[in-house]
Amino acid sequence: MINYIEELNDKQREAALHTEGPLLILAGAGSGKTKTMTCRIAYLIGEKYVNPYNILAVTFTNKAAGEMRERVEKLTDMASGMWILTFHSACLRILRAHAEDIGYGRDFAVYDPSDQKTIVKNILKARNIDSKKFTPAFFLGIISKCKESEISPADYVRINGDEYKEKMIGQVYRDYAETLRKNNAMDFDDLLLRAVELLEKNEDVLEKYRRRFHYIMVDEYQDTNMLQYKFVRLLTGSRGNICVVGDDDQCIYQWRGADIRNILEFEKDFPGAKVIKLEQNYRSTSNILDAAHSVISRNRGRKNKKLWTESEAGHKIVYFRGDNERDEADYVAGEINRVGGSLRNFAILYRTNAQSRTFEEALSRRGIPYRVLGGLRYYDRKEVKDMLCYMRLVQNSADDLSLERIINEPKRGIGGKTVEKLKTLAGVRGESLFDTLGDGEVIGSLSAKASKSAGELVSIIESLSAEKSNMRISDIYDALLVNTGYLKALEDQNTVESESRIENLMEFKSVIYDYEQEDSNITLAEFMEKIALLSDVDNHDENEEAVTLMTLHSAKGLEFPYVFMPGMEDGLFPGWRAFDREEGLEEERRLCYVGITRAKERLWMTSAASRTMYGKTDYTRESQFLREIDSRYIEGDAIYEKKSRTSGGEFSSGIVKEVPYRPFDKLKYASALTRENATRMKESGSLEFSGGDRVSHPKFGEGTVVSCGAKTIEVKFADGIKKLALGIAPIKKI
Repeated sequence: MINYIEELNDKQREAALHTEGPLLILAGAGSGKTKTMTCRIAYLIGEKYVNPYNILAVTFTNKAAGEMRERVEKLTDMASGMWILTFHSACLRILRAHAEDIGYGRDFAVYDPSDQKTIVKNILKARNIDSKKFTPAFFLGIISKCKESEISPADYVRINGDEYKEKMIGQVYRDYAETLRKNNAMDFDDLLLRAVELLEKNEDVLEKYRRRFHYIMVDEYQDTNMLQYKFVRLLTGSRGNICVVGDDDQCIYQWRGADIRNILEFEKDFPGAKVIKLEQNYRSTSNILDAAHSVISRNRGRKNKKLWTESEAGHKIVYFRGDNERDEADYVAGEINRVGGSLRNFAILYRTNAQSRTFEEALSRRGIPYRVLGGLRYYDRKEVKDMLCYMRLVQNSADDLSLERIINEPKRGIGGKTVEKLKTLAGVRGESLFDTLGDGEVIGSLSAKASKSAGELVSIIESLSAEKSNMRISDIYDALLVNTGYLKALEDQNTVESESRIENLMEFKSVIYDYEQEDSNITLAEFMEKIALLSDVDNHDENEEAVTLMTLHSAKGLEFPYVFMPGMEDGLFPGWRAFDREEGLEEERRLCYVGITRAKERLWMTSAASRTMYGKTDYTRESQFLREIDSRYIEGDAIYEKKSRTSGGEFSSGIVKEVPYRPFDKLKYASALTRENATRMKESGSLEFSGGDRVSHPKFGEGTVVSCGAKTIEVKFADGIKKLALGIAPIKKI
């Protein structure tokens, strides 16, 4: 037998040699699926004498397609002519050849997200739709989902009725579609949608590609959406030689359109399908695999399978419960130091990007290099940098660099050309950009929108700057976040990305809160210095030894000898939204399974008894997933549940069977508190104070009003008399 087939295990070999008819390869984590697929393709070409021209292999990323092609070329020198492409690339090739059949020119353009946004902006302007209330991102998200479900603009209006908002969305969708047609252009969603439309409506084209592709292979089949499913099913035809490879236990992108039913119902869609399970794992120890199975086996919507390995049992999972998130991060950093060895062996996998901050700080304190994959370092993220620039301006309005960054964030109608004119004028005058912007004549020369918003920006910065010594840093932050419109602009976008950014902004309140807890008298200048020193550490050199930090979603497909999974708490992981429906909880459980199976040798899971996130501290409950792990495979801090009254004891360890509590939406709650605090400060300007009134202040405590002015009052506190600005100072009557 040829060498590369001999290197396969029994199940891998069975899959590689099964070439005729529908085949489902259920490839568990670390089971060698890529090796199996490439050997199968090589076998078809080298031993079954299939012309490479007759093979189509599709996957999701250019990297995966490139790796597969490279491996095939190493096994056989006859790979030319074969399509090993992403779904979008395969659809584009077909459309280039047959676009005229569906009313497009062959030279049609493919619009990227920036082009899409520009089109929607123009539509909103033409229809006099408020782009702050209804952002381009809001419309594009709905349009994408509609295309994925083959819902046309007319279908959308018919399905959703004539309510104002739905009618408006339908009109924008229609205008968007007409603009693309007029410009002979498609967006990325169209590449899938129009390719399916072409194959469904043109029998000759469909038959051409069915005659060409005798063998079709699909990687990561559990991640396919409806259009991708229809695309490969149409091409398969009556010949039925379709091989799909995937793992329903690793379907973690349903929020992005993946339909797990495609893999679960494969045998129903393709009668007579052969199912081969790759269950031998070459990555992890048996304790890690058994722990992963004890969690994922709770899912109802899955194929029955269990990973196993010839490796030794290895270490048990170590569980640590810290007092708070800083204690948790310090423990993780300490364990990395204790275990030692190459830092590239360590990964910290968290549920949300906002969690990375405490680990970055803990690693920095110990001088442990790290890199953040799948995202920026916490303090380098756009939204955090934007707010730091706002705070720098409050501290120092002469900071031209900071003003230039945020002058049009959120959009204020002050574009690049206007900024350049302002910079030139400031240079001629020999003053800061902020001083130039604050000149009444200069502001008056701008457009009506830019003039109004520039005036508001200058007023916000000036008032907070004058009052900064009388305010807590957290109050300054809240006022900036709300009064500049930054928070509302993100909320109006209503996208997954904007929600993630809001999470990071609310988590930044936790940073401020930590510093205020350590030193209640910390000044804005001192805080900015500490952050500047912390964020100047460069940990982005991938060639250096460094610990990897990333989200669990980004970790899929990777592996590390030592893995830490922090934040194992109900409400964080699984996230609170998962409790709304069983499908949501099952997807979170699959994400937990993916995290556990990234570990090759050792796995640590951690939680915090109390956690401050988004500026609010809560006591936590250990994750349902943590409690589902069989106690034989985990050690360390005890995981407890209360016994029933009939059990005769107070506590017992083991698996909790009851449905966990439904956590509230902490992110929305934190955002509401931020807005409420900023509003309370603003409303203090409309309150009437008289000498002798008792007031409270979050920084100075309770005091007595001694004098009142039109815009300020003087209050006697325990540490002396303070002059406070009405409408800025967070004061209220007692």
